[in-house]
Amino acid sequence: MTEQRFNLTQEWDKVFPKSDKVNHEKVTFPNHFGIALTADLYRPKGAVGKLPALAVSGPFGAVKEQSSGLYAQEMAERGFVTLAFDPSYTGESGGCPRYMQSPDINTEDVQAAVDFLSNLDGVNSEKIGIIGICGWGGIALNTAAIDPRIKVTVVSTMYDMSRVAGNGYFDEADNEEARYQQRLALAQQRTVDFANGTYAMAGGVVDPLPDDAPQFVKDYYAYYKQPRGYHARSLNSNDGWAVQSNTSFANTRFLHYSHEIRNAVLLVHGDAAHSYYMGKDAFAKLKGDNKKMITVKGASHTDLYDQKDKIPFEAIENFIREQLG
Repeated sequence: MTEQRFNLTQEWDKVFPKSDKVNHEKVTFPNHFGIALTADLYRPKGAVGKLPALAVSGPFGAVKEQSSGLYAQEMAERGFVTLAFDPSYTGESGGCPRYMQSPDINTEDVQAAVDFLSNLDGVNSEKIGIIGICGWGGIALNTAAIDPRIKVTVVSTMYDMSRVAGNGYFDEADNEEARYQQRLALAQQRTVDFANGTYAMAGGVVDPLPDDAPQFVKDYYAYYKQPRGYHARSLNSNDGWAVQSNTSFANTRFLHYSHEIRNAVLLVHGDAAHSYYMGKDAFAKLKGDNKKMITVKGASHTDLYDQKDKIPFEAIENFIREQLG
């Protein structure tokens, strides 16, 4: 378990202001594939004893300087040790080639964050939870299903990336012919990429924004392409993922064992979000009295990225503390 070394950015370069209530530092740790992950560690100032801890990631294609960092800093202000990490192949984390995605590796990234927190001074290893935002909500549930160390999972404005990859938005491409055409295109892209010796990029959020773009695309643009959420290392703000990286997501399904999650789960979703159907369907699969869904009236998908007047942080904190005991 070796640790790669990086020239990490030391200045504050988040899209949200720095809190004077927490201590912040950059840390690195390996996952079991040997990829070194980079994270922002937040601790409440003046905290004593062993605290509960939370690993945070998302949205899918974002970096820790965006939504996950905001959530992590907010929860640190509320008394938790928190870790906002960049997934493998993205941001300041390791992995080559860049801008690749993997259901297995991304699930492992969350488990590696739990490994790190479980061995960190000042953390109660029996009180560790995770927060997954957007596409990392589905990954968080996938991880909770396999790792009982995770005592509580919070999923905010959830995407099931494997469902979108295989079925399209709103399941409009949920048929064999549509999937075959996608497989054909991805296979042909692999041939082209190999011949070129490089990977074609899918592009991040569309720019310039078409006048007739769907509202949720306009919402993405307002976050990722504007000062509100733009970051130079964010895939969604720039060139996106490698096109062929979607192969494994399109051939995989998350949430298969989510009904077997015994520990607590909280889903938070806005009823004005285009992704609301994914959150409702994911919640319907869960079993047990320790599962809860909060619907935020009038909130869009991206409202829950950073709009602190809409993100129900107090309810999130209360649920976590109640479940951790």
